[in-house]
Amino acid sequence: MLDMAEELNRWFEEGRDFAVATVVAVGGSAPRGPGAALAVDRQGTAIGSVSGGCVEGAVYDLCVQALQDGRTVRERFGYSDEDAFAVGLTCGGVIEVLVTPVRADAPVFRAAVSAARRGETAALARVAGGPAELLGRALLVHPDGSYEGSLEGHPELDRTAAAEARALLDSGRTGTVEIAADGSRCPGGVTLFVESRVPPPRMIVFGAVDFATALVRAGKFLGYHVTVCDARPVFATRVRFAEADELVVDWPHRYLRRTATDERTVLCVLTHDAKFDVPLLETALRLPVAFVGAMGSRRTHEDRDRRLRDVGLGERELARLRSPIGLDLGARTPEETALSIAAEIVAARRGGTGVPLTGSGTPIHHDGDGREMGGIRSRAVA
Repeated sequence: MLDMAEELNRWFEEGRDFAVATVVAVGGSAPRGPGAALAVDRQGTAIGSVSGGCVEGAVYDLCVQALQDGRTVRERFGYSDEDAFAVGLTCGGVIEVLVTPVRADAPVFRAAVSAARRGETAALARVAGGPAELLGRALLVHPDGSYEGSLEGHPELDRTAAAEARALLDSGRTGTVEIAADGSRCPGGVTLFVESRVPPPRMIVFGAVDFATALVRAGKFLGYHVTVCDARPVFATRVRFAEADELVVDWPHRYLRRTATDERTVLCVLTHDAKFDVPLLETALRLPVAFVGAMGSRRTHEDRDRRLRDVGLGERELARLRSPIGLDLGARTPEETALSIAAEIVAARRGGTGVPLTGSGTPIHHDGDGREMGGIRSRAVA
C-alpha cells in the first residue's frame, strides 16, 4: 500500500474514500510479494496490482464490496486445477489478500501515506488475522517506537504490536508476526501484517562517462537513490546527469570514505583508470555494502587485481569484486551495457543465477539466497 503513497495521498486530499487490497502472504511461484496492493475508489478508479493480472478482477470486486458494506475481509487465491483461467493463480502460486475499506478522514492511514510520500521511515501494522472485530485495525509505528492509532483490543495489545512492528522496521522488512490477543508475545490469536517503508537504497556510480548516464536511468528505474561521483568537473555536470539524485565532484575514494553507506548500497566503478580505481576499491571492498562492481577489460581486471593485492587486500575481500561488471548479454551500446549491469545487480540482490530460464530448470522466484520461494514468506524492503 505504501508503494502507492503519491496517488493515495492525492485521494486523501480530494476526500475520496477507497478500499485497498494488500498481499499479506504468498506461497509458491506467486507473481507479487507481500505489500503489493490494489486500491479502488467509489468511482471505480483503480491503481496498483496484487498479482500482475491473474486475480485482479476478483480482487477489484472485493474492493467494491468492501466500500459498500464497510467490512474488512481476508481472501486466499490459488491455482485452479479444473480451469486454469478461472479465478486463481495460473502460475501455480498462492496469495492471501487483506481487503480494507479506508475513509478519507482515517487518521492512521492518512498519516502513513503522508509519511511514505515524504520518504520517512515508518511501518504500518494492520491486523490481518484474529478476532473479526480487530481485522483491518492499524497502527503507524515510528523508528523510535512511538505509534499512532489503536487496535482497540486488550490494553497491552497496542504496545506489543508496536514493539513487534518496530523490530521489522529496524531491519527494513515487510511481513507477518504472531502475537496473542492479550498483548503477550506468545504466538497465536492475532496475526499482524507489518509494511515497512524505508528510504530507497543508494546506488553510487563512480565515473562520469557515457555508460554512467545510461546506468543512472537504469538505477532510477530499479528504485535506487542514485549519486554520480567524479573528480573532473568538466564531465560531472547537471547537463549530462540531469536524472541523478546527487552529483558530486570529488576524488571517488575520498567521497566514499565520508558518505553514508549500508548493507543495501550498490557501488558501480566505471572509471577503469588505476589512479581512481585502486584507492576507491581498496575502500569499497572493506565496506559492508551489497554490491561492488568495476568496469574494464579482462586485461584491466588482471592489472587491477594485482594492484589491489599490492595495497593489502586479501582473497576474501577480492572475492567480493564483480569485475568485469555486468552479465554477458553481448552488450555494445551504453544502454545495453547499463542493462547488463542492472541485471547483475538484480541477480545479486535476489539470488538469481543470470542464466536463461528457458530449459534451465532454475527457480523463477528466489528468496534472496538463491532458493525457490516456498510457503508463506516476508520480504526485505528495497
